[in-house]
Amino acid sequence: MRASEILEAWRGHLSDDRRRSPHTVRAYVGTAGRLLEELGETDWSALARLDAAALRGQLALRRAEGIGNVSAARELSALKAFIRFARERSGQPDPSPPRLRGPRIKKGLPRPVTPDEAVNLAAMVGESGAEEWIGARDRAVLLLLYGAGMRIAEALSLTGAALPLGDAITVTGKGSKQRVVPLLPIVRDAVLDYLGKCPFPAERDQPLFRGSRGGPLAPGMVQKAMARARIALGLPASATPHALRHSFATHLLGAGADLRSLQELLGHASLGSTQIYTKVDAAVLLDVYRNAHPREQE
Repeated sequence: MRASEILEAWRGHLSDDRRRSPHTVRAYVGTAGRLLEELGETDWSALARLDAAALRGQLALRRAEGIGNVSAARELSALKAFIRFARERSGQPDPSPPRLRGPRIKKGLPRPVTPDEAVNLAAMVGESGAEEWIGARDRAVLLLLYGAGMRIAEALSLTGAALPLGDAITVTGKGSKQRVVPLLPIVRDAVLDYLGKCPFPAERDQPLFRGSRGGPLAPGMVQKAMARARIALGLPASATPHALRHSFATHLLGAGADLRSLQELLGHASLGSTQIYTKVDAAVLLDVYRNAHPREQE
């Protein structure tokens, strides 16, 4: 069986069946491609027979190329998913992949921005757009990230079907799971301001946020706009679009939101993913203490 046929089946499974993001599909297909290249000619049955030692050997090759713990962990996850798929295609009753523990990864805490910084970033982006409607567009996107806790991909996947805007909006997150998040008046007004200035019609089956030529807005354009605003305001490199989502969660938790409600608003599959914000909130309080306590100033 040709490697290209195997990779195409794998790509289709990831994008069509699992609804993985384009970035994840590229990464997982790349991992499978490297494995097939190392193995030479193979088929689903041969792939299904691969054991932990084979996966360990493949990771060792990647380690020799200089990848770190985070990349190695992602590589192992992709390999396990690929072997599971191969075992399913081979009709094995138990498609579970080989057991192999990945490298330990020290999870870094997200660095939130303050409410004033978030608003100033959105304002700076709005004022520095190449055209008035582009500035309004980027400001609306950033306020959706901070004011509604959306991922940037979720905001950019909104279509004209979301209109007319009300007090809440339906968001499609990872795994095509939908959730309803409230829209603050400032966020709703920012989106409406953009729509009023956008030269392209808000059609039901078209992206709400358009690029300069009318196509879908690329995440990189928003990231570049925020990077320019961040530098202008003297903020650290950690002030990224995704940091606004972290800030949304951190500030809600600090205001008394419970973890279960926060989990629903963020669209996390497990509560464990949300619990990291309890550590973030504690870290923020510690920073406040260090900066304000008289003994820390001595």
